[in-house]
Amino acid sequence: MKIDFKHNPGAHCESGVTVNMLRFYGVAISEPLALGIGAGLFFSYMPFIHLHGMPVFSFRSLPGHIFSRVMKHLGIKVNKRRFLNRGASMQALDKLLEKGIPVGVVVGVFYLTYFPKEYRFHFNAHNLCVIGKEDDVYTVSDPVSLTLNELSAADLLRVRFAKGTYPPMGKMYWVKHPPAVTPNLKKAILNGIKHNCKRMLDIPIPYFGVKGIYLLAKHLRRWEQRLGERKAALCLAQVVRMLEEIGTGGAGFRYMYAAFLQEAAAILNNPAYLRFSDDMTSIGDLWRDFACEAARRFKNRNDQLCTYEQLSEKLTQIADREKNLFSRIRQHIS
Repeated sequence: MKIDFKHNPGAHCESGVTVNMLRFYGVAISEPLALGIGAGLFFSYMPFIHLHGMPVFSFRSLPGHIFSRVMKHLGIKVNKRRFLNRGASMQALDKLLEKGIPVGVVVGVFYLTYFPKEYRFHFNAHNLCVIGKEDDVYTVSDPVSLTLNELSAADLLRVRFAKGTYPPMGKMYWVKHPPAVTPNLKKAILNGIKHNCKRMLDIPIPYFGVKGIYLLAKHLRRWEQRLGERKAALCLAQVVRMLEEIGTGGAGFRYMYAAFLQEAAAILNNPAYLRFSDDMTSIGDLWRDFACEAARRFKNRNDQLCTYEQLSEKLTQIADREKNLFSRIRQHIS
């Protein structure tokens, strides 16, 4: 049993699964469009949640939100489930596969057997799509892989119920009803942009959106004094790890969103979005420059290292630029 599902590699797991699943149902959009329609660009700084003993940082929406928002803005009904019973989770998956329905699942990375060992780490928000089963072996479409892969039932069960921060608890999701009509792409793009502006600018809690970048800049300035040299360096390494190594990362998501704005300019026939795209690309460059300087700092690579105060100033500049850009986009779209 194998669904006729076209596998295409992607830049990011969730947007990649979303695009491949939409294509299966006859809706062809690019991965940057999925990120933009799904309002996937974000920032959060959560010192009250720890991953490997360090604060959690995120440069995108919470796992699952991109898929849900894309489908909502395109008017496509979906189902999502989590499980307490492991056996029930596999039975539910098998029933959907028997009906010819591709199923997205959230898994932990560390025990994915087809991942090279050097790329495995304890991260429980990776997305892939299960598209078939033969005997006790499942066929999966993982956007970070060039080809289809296989997982035994035991290995799939293990990663679906990985332990640790944000355990996936067998989470799976699928399209409930294929779209009856061609989705309104222009409306979906505008809704996605409005939602992203709101999330980056309006959340009152200071840990999220541009407020979160400002808060991180403020705290980072004092890390070495408050935490000591070693702990400060570890926290800085965690920022870079979340920024550049986990998922698409901060700069990568900014470049993807710039590509989305460029596509939006053509679809909406509005050249203003080309200017917004250029600005977002330059913001991605600032994030990448920050990551490089921060990496040199915690690795102590040369004699001309940025101080924590200078790194804080770079983050403040990024926050200023993102606040200005999303404010201008909102003003233009209203």
